[in-house]
Amino acid sequence: MTPPDAVALNLQAVNDEIRRITIKCGRDPGSVRLVTVCKKVSIERIHRAIEGGASILGGNYIQEAGSKIEILSGYPVEWHFIGHLQSNKAGTAVELFDLIHTVDSFKLAAALNRHAAKKNKIQKILIQVNLSGEKTKSGAAPETVENLVRKISDFHNIAVKGLMTLPPPAPDPEDARPYFRLLRRLAADLGKKAFRNVEMNELSMGMSADFPPAIEEGATLVRIGTAIFGERG
Repeated sequence: MTPPDAVALNLQAVNDEIRRITIKCGRDPGSVRLVTVCKKVSIERIHRAIEGGASILGGNYIQEAGSKIEILSGYPVEWHFIGHLQSNKAGTAVELFDLIHTVDSFKLAAALNRHAAKKNKIQKILIQVNLSGEKTKSGAAPETVENLVRKISDFHNIAVKGLMTLPPPAPDPEDARPYFRLLRRLAADLGKKAFRNVEMNELSMGMSADFPPAIEEGATLVRIGTAIFGERG
């Protein structure tokens, strides 16, 4: 287990590396935001991360994140949902999260829109794209994304902010680069369509093992947990 006093140091190291890479590729250092992934992390260590400057926290599981959000409700942080989301949990997700990264179907988007309307909320979402075609991975097939976005654009309580992807695990971070590049190009193409309630300003891609090429290919949100908190059970 990572000692609690190491969390802030790890967070600073990750932020420094994000800044270094961003500047190196000619981007504004503020154009890439860190989503600190809190899956299976104790409240004490999350406290350490917030004290170290974490401003966006990411949750993978609705029930686990819900209890942590309640405990940490006094802190001015955003909460993003980055795990697989079932339609029957859409109401809870709308209550808890500022941005949902993993919308991959019209059914899920419709459920989110319905619950957001009840709360008079505009729910911000990203469309998850399965660029690798892996059967075990969630996400819309790239050839279906434009039609999905077009249909979602009719909802009044959903705002599409961009795309998200999760490339196949690989020993070399460079192996992920083609997937990041594809997502950037797909977002650029969709951005030209001028759909209502749709922007393509956010690209959620890159994790602890592969965030450098993700930033170089245009990531605006990187989802990092292990490099900050260490391996979790």
